[in-house]
Amino acid sequence: MKTARLIPLLAVAAGICAVVVALALGGGAPQPSAQGLPDAGPLVGWMLPIASVLARLASVGTIGFLIAATFLLPNRGNEVEGLSAVAVTRAGALATAWSVASLAQYGLTVADVFGRPLHALSFPLLWTLAADTSLGRALVVQAFVAAVVALACRWTVAVRQLAAWVVVAILALLPVSLTGHATATAAHDLATTSLFVHVAAASVWVGGLAALVWIAIRGSKRLPAALQRYAALATWAFGALAVAGILNASTRLVRLSDLTTTSYGAILLVKAGLLVFLGFWAWRIRRHVASAATGFLRLAAAELVVMTVAVGLGVALGRTPTPATGVITTPAEELLGGPVPPAPTFGRLMWGWEPTGVALAVVLFGATLYVAGLWVLHKRGDTWPVGRVLAWFAGLVVVYWAGIGGLSQYAHVLFSAHMGSHMMLGMVAPILLVLGAPITLALRTLPGPRQPGEVSPRALLMSFLHTPFVRLLTHPVVGPSLFIGSLFVLYFTGLFDFLMASHWGHGAMQLHFLAVGSLYYYVIIGVDPSPRTLPPVVRFAILMFTIPFHAFFSVALMSAHHVIAEPYWSIIDRPYRTDLLADQYLGGGISWAMGEVPLVLVFGALFVQWIRSDIREARRRDRAADRDGGAELEAYNARLRALSENSKRRSPASGRDPQP
Repeated sequence: MKTARLIPLLAVAAGICAVVVALALGGGAPQPSAQGLPDAGPLVGWMLPIASVLARLASVGTIGFLIAATFLLPNRGNEVEGLSAVAVTRAGALATAWSVASLAQYGLTVADVFGRPLHALSFPLLWTLAADTSLGRALVVQAFVAAVVALACRWTVAVRQLAAWVVVAILALLPVSLTGHATATAAHDLATTSLFVHVAAASVWVGGLAALVWIAIRGSKRLPAALQRYAALATWAFGALAVAGILNASTRLVRLSDLTTTSYGAILLVKAGLLVFLGFWAWRIRRHVASAATGFLRLAAAELVVMTVAVGLGVALGRTPTPATGVITTPAEELLGGPVPPAPTFGRLMWGWEPTGVALAVVLFGATLYVAGLWVLHKRGDTWPVGRVLAWFAGLVVVYWAGIGGLSQYAHVLFSAHMGSHMMLGMVAPILLVLGAPITLALRTLPGPRQPGEVSPRALLMSFLHTPFVRLLTHPVVGPSLFIGSLFVLYFTGLFDFLMASHWGHGAMQLHFLAVGSLYYYVIIGVDPSPRTLPPVVRFAILMFTIPFHAFFSVALMSAHHVIAEPYWSIIDRPYRTDLLADQYLGGGISWAMGEVPLVLVFGALFVQWIRSDIREARRRDRAADRDGGAELEAYNARLRALSENSKRRSPASGRDPQP
């Protein structure tokens, strides 16, 4: 057992050795600066990637131990206990190490960027990196969030709150994912999004396994239950990691032969081979030892060491020059992530392709998770309405066309195309997605409790739907206010100018359009469970109240005499539709015209719901009458007779006042 406790140290050492060897052989090792230029020295050059590996492994461990305490280890109530509580403590310690390693990485980056040894660093230099570079700000944010997670682990014992901190810890990986090679290549939207998904999935996969190894070292009897749930989680994580890795590699390579002719390609091939081997090996392990956890520790420890080697290779790839470096040559290509597309035609608008990462992630995850839910229902022998399936996938098709297809290809070049994409993502796709009832499907297919009192994933989702936050969002005033108010804030305050000029701004707008539109129609259509139940007449009122304000926004856009985000369009300098104000007028017209589409769709959906509600109420009354012999109807008739008799006694035709 004492030897088993050395496994974490062995895994960390393997990750450090992997990054050192990969940098030395792949051309990413620190090199002395040219004569006369400042040089931080080889110590800084080697300590920086080692600090990066330590920060990555600490983040992996933090996420893994939080997942173990929240999802893998069974609990008898809403508060962690026993080994789960110890896992939270371990997560807090690792989060502290993550924060410290991120700060060390920041200081080493300052020394590397400005060519100064560590003893020569000053406060102005330390401040400059955070003030002037996205990488500096990303490292500071990562260190701060890791420190917050460490404090949360010290004071949080509720499973539901810890589940929220798992999400926060994973999101802390996002800022650094938006910097580095991902922003220096074409298709940077796809590069940054796929890198984040790849890193997040790897953290869940590797971190979960590290937590299982720790559970096995502790000799816990709850290992088989934790291993069984981890098997499903690891399958999803490995699938996301593989797909995201392939997409990310496609943005770093110019041609397929770069895999065998460049150092970056060679390291990438080794890492990919390790991941494929690990996936097959993990499947074999879980197949043979999941029932009794026999021999798990020995096999999983070896798997964990190989995983940390893959993590080290990933850090080395981030510091190795890519074949795609230098592809972007003009300011317009920097903004667009590639050359300006040719003049739009019907065929290009319908069948074009623009690989933006956010919309692609929504489509892939949306389709995969929905199909997985349908498969679970099928294996149980349950049915699911075909109309909901068609609505969901029709919504994903709209997201694909507006966020990835031909319309998206011109959304960054023409304001009119941008507005068309906005309307599709914010007004058409959400209606179809909400009608697909994804929350209901999740509640019917997510795992339930393994023992009495356990807070299962299904219970986590149900409790989230009834939190004060969701109750606030589903208030009849909040959804329409966000839906309409965000239009004026985005396009008439300068926010649109800022977002269009940044790599992440495009993806943020796509997520915003989808999220706000889905919230609005979630409240109005109301297929899925909600903390608020609104009668159909109130839903009609909300819809009728919102439509005029959307029309007013469209008219204001068409009446504007200044070009919104004019500096951005000037940098793009497209050779077609050069009249910016006319294109903006067309965008306002598209917004106005497409406001009628959801009106028809939602009216139809609400009408069908109203009819079905009346039918269900009639059937309920019929069943009640069958049970009690029509007592409710008889009581109602008796009341009518009493009212009639009372009216006759008070009638003036009787010629006398009613008896007291």
